[in-house]
Amino acid sequence: MTTSDPFEQFKAMQRQGWAHFAPLEAITTAQAAQLVKFAGVRAGQTVLDVACGTGVVAITAARAGATVTALDLTPELLARARENARIAGVEIAFHDGDAEALPFADASFDVVVSQFGHMFAPRPDVTVAQLLRVLKPGGTIAFSTWPPETLVGRAFAFRDRYAPPPPIKVPSPGEWGDPNIVRARLGTAVTHICFLRPTMFVPALSPQHYRATFEQTAGPVRKIVEVLSATDPAKLEAFRREYESLVSEYFDDNLVRQDYLMTRAVKS
Repeated sequence: MTTSDPFEQFKAMQRQGWAHFAPLEAITTAQAAQLVKFAGVRAGQTVLDVACGTGVVAITAARAGATVTALDLTPELLARARENARIAGVEIAFHDGDAEALPFADASFDVVVSQFGHMFAPRPDVTVAQLLRVLKPGGTIAFSTWPPETLVGRAFAFRDRYAPPPPIKVPSPGEWGDPNIVRARLGTAVTHICFLRPTMFVPALSPQHYRATFEQTAGPVRKIVEVLSATDPAKLEAFRREYESLVSEYFDDNLVRQDYLMTRAVKS
């Protein structure tokens, strides 16, 4: 269904772009356990995983004994998440939905989490309002994001120079990795905010292999390759060279270092 709403057009592009993400679950599975621990998820709690992808956080929380609900914009990822949950032998209520319009009642959950997901929603103020609306007073919000000065955050910045212009101007997802911006966005609605800076290592045979993997799986990178392949092959080669040069700064012993930020706070 077509729409004239530029935000809905943007989300439709995201829905399509992230359909190929599933292979990257292998490099975010360990981080899912870290986020669940950081959020303090306990047996008997109600947990919402926003932008759940293939369900790595949701399944980890369910295996810890929580009652878990999970939501994502992309049907292909939800299908993979349901299969992952079936294999793990856990029950999770999966929903096709949008971080900016959560289909849940106010104060429904003890914990709300998101791993590298909610940050792609186009309107941070709307997203924050929704995440906090469905969280119980005294409940915990926790999420993982990419700081702007690290590999993935820097990649967000340079990709913008090659990507086709979106139907609307949106903040960089990397802003969610800046503690000062996160504090401002959460504002007085939370207390006890804290941050942690872990590191993950992604196996790769070379910077070129890393770049090729993300061309196949990461929505924004796939879009750049798709457009430039058809319109400007020379610019595509320049993009690839710049991407590989950036990755080489973080590449050693067949591992690519990716530092990230975890945020946790308590709803007032």
